[in-house]
Amino acid sequence: MENSFLSEFKKRDYFNQCTNSDELEKLMNQKKIRAYIGFDCTAPSLHVGSLLQIMCLRLLQKHGHQPIVLLGGGTTRIGDPSGKEETRKILSEKEIEKNIKNIEKIFKIFLKTNNTKLKPIFVNNYKWLGKLNYIKFLREIGKHFTINKMLSFDSVKLRLEREQSLSYMEFNYMILQAYDFLELNKTKNCLMQIGGSDQWGNIVNGVELIKRHSSKQVFGLTTPLITLSSGSKMGKTEKGAVWLDKKMLSSYDYWQFWRNTDDRDVIKFLQMFTDLKIEKIEKIKDQNINQLKILLASEATTMLHGKTAAQKAELTAKNTFEEKSIGEDLPSVKIKKNELINGINIIDLVISSNLLSSKSEVRRMIKNKGIKINNEPVENEKYNVSLNNFNQNNFLKLSLGKKNHVIVKII
Repeated sequence: MENSFLSEFKKRDYFNQCTNSDELEKLMNQKKIRAYIGFDCTAPSLHVGSLLQIMCLRLLQKHGHQPIVLLGGGTTRIGDPSGKEETRKILSEKEIEKNIKNIEKIFKIFLKTNNTKLKPIFVNNYKWLGKLNYIKFLREIGKHFTINKMLSFDSVKLRLEREQSLSYMEFNYMILQAYDFLELNKTKNCLMQIGGSDQWGNIVNGVELIKRHSSKQVFGLTTPLITLSSGSKMGKTEKGAVWLDKKMLSSYDYWQFWRNTDDRDVIKFLQMFTDLKIEKIEKIKDQNINQLKILLASEATTMLHGKTAAQKAELTAKNTFEEKSIGEDLPSVKIKKNELINGINIIDLVISSNLLSSKSEVRRMIKNKGIKINNEPVENEKYNVSLNNFNQNNFLKLSLGKKNHVIVKII
C-alpha cells in the first residue's frame, strides 16, 4: 500500500477529492489501469499552471499505469466555463489543430514513450464530438442530465450569481466532457479521470453517466488548486506566462522562475514538481533555503530542458548575481549598429526588450533606480544608450530589478 499510486499521490500533496478512494486504491493495487486528463488547446503551449496535471501523468507511469492524454480539439471549440468570468475567444479550426501538434510535443518530453505498455495514448475528442448526431445525442446522453443539477455546479452557478453571461454553447461543455469519459471508457477501457479541483463537477458527471449508461464503475480524482504563499497565481509573472514550450521561454527564464520561488513554497514545490523521493525531501528540508531553491530550479529545468541546459542556467545565474558578470545563457535581443549612431532612448530599449510593456512602468522603475545597464542604475528617463555602453564583444546587459536581465547584442 505504501508504494501504491494513490499513496504517493497523497504524499506529494496532489490529492484533493476522489469519488471512491478505497475502491480505487484496491483496484490499482490489483491491476494496471488507464486514466486520462483532458487539456484544451487554447494556446500554442501549455504553461506552468498545467504542470501539476502533467506530473500526475508521470506518476501514473511510474507506478505502471498507462496515461491517456486527451487534447480537446472538440471542446476547445466550445470553451470550458469553469473559473472563467466571460466567454472564451473562439479559435479557428486551423489554430486549434496547430496548437494540438505543438502541445503534444511537450507531453513527449515529460512522459516516457519507449515502453508500449506505458507510453501515453494521445486522443483528440474532435474525432467523436465532431461526428455527433444532435438528436441521437440528446436521446442517448442528454436524458441522463437534469437542468436542476447542472445549475448547481460552480462553473455555472458563479457566472449566473455574478450576472455574467453564460452562452448555451458553454452550458453544454460539462455534458461533452462527461461524454468524453464515456467514449474513452468504451474504446480505451479508461477507468479514471484526473483533473483540477475546479473540474470536480464535470468529472462526477462523467462517472455518473458511465454508471447509468453502461452500469460500470469508474473513478474521478482531483488535485488541489495551487495557491502561492505570496497570493499570486501559479505560472504568472511580471513578464507573462511561464510557458513549457522551449521556443516561447528560454531555459534560463524557466530556471529563474523556479529559483524565485517564495521561501514558504519551496518544500511543497520540491514534492509536487520534481521526481525527488519524498524521503530525500524530508532529509534535506531544513538545509539552506537558497540551496533548496537552486535544487528545485535545476530539477524542474532538467525535466523540461535537459541536464545541460539546467547546469548552464545555474552557472549563468551564479555569474549574473554573484559575480556581476554577463551570463551567456540570458535571454537576448538584437539591435542594428546604425540604430545606435544617434542613440536609443532607454525607455524604448526596455520596452523593445520585453522587460516591461508600458512607458509609465519604465519611468517609475527608473525613478526607483530599478533599471540598470551593466549593473549601473539609469538615473534619467531621457538617457540614450549608445555604442559606448557595449563591451568589446558588442554585448550590453539590461536589467529590471535584481532578477530580470536581457542581453542586448549588436548585429
